[in-house]
Amino acid sequence: MDLGIAGKWALVCGASKGLGLGCAQALVREGVNVLIVARGAEVLEASASKLIADSARPAAAEVRFVAADITTTEGRAAVFAVRKDFDIVVTNAGGPPPGDFRSWDRDAWIKAVDANMLTPIELIKATVDGMAERGFGRIVNITSSSVKAPIDILGLSNGARSGLTGFVAGVARTKLAASGVTINNLLPGAFDTDRLRGTMQGAATKTGQPIDAVMDARRKTIPAQRFGTPEEFGAICAFLCSTHAAYITGQNVLADGGAYPGTY
Repeated sequence: MDLGIAGKWALVCGASKGLGLGCAQALVREGVNVLIVARGAEVLEASASKLIADSARPAAAEVRFVAADITTTEGRAAVFAVRKDFDIVVTNAGGPPPGDFRSWDRDAWIKAVDANMLTPIELIKATVDGMAERGFGRIVNITSSSVKAPIDILGLSNGARSGLTGFVAGVARTKLAASGVTINNLLPGAFDTDRLRGTMQGAATKTGQPIDAVMDARRKTIPAQRFGTPEEFGAICAFLCSTHAAYITGQNVLADGGAYPGTY
């Protein structure tokens, strides 16, 4: 299927590895020009080289990168100094750490809200009007399945990402929708990423079990009996960015292998 987005420009955040990189790869393979952003310069540059070398990348698709912290004013300024207008924006920032809510102070909450709610809002604010003027725009916010089914030890993420979800529910249904701009949230469940392995390693250390045993037990709780891959997550993202998804906006798309047990 031709997604109809070749030649568009995309900003993909947190794209040096994991789900962000999976999204960037899927978009590049569709002929989209991408500007990828992450904090770690060395890993980011290596990932950019990987995208450029991808045999499935059309020759015309450009790959640029900016090593910056997108959650800061300075980081966003560095990105928009390279390019101001984007047709596609994929927001993504590392989730806040797990823990007991009793141990989180105000600074911990502000940091979580700043990274996982206010940063996406700032990126939306900076790009949607230009998208509307051009008659096409796609914003995909990578959030978490915890928005749909809260996880007690991820309270910082539950709260901050739910705030973003509520904001998107309103703004996606404004006149932007009639201007060809869609805003959706993509909610990952358990995907095989460094973050998942880090969480599993923490559980293994706490319980004294081998990490393989912990990961196997987690895998068995998923109806699909496996973890998702960044590549298939990226494919979902690319479809939401396509011309075929123009009638989908303000939605929370859950990708979790069937783990969420609800009907709605």
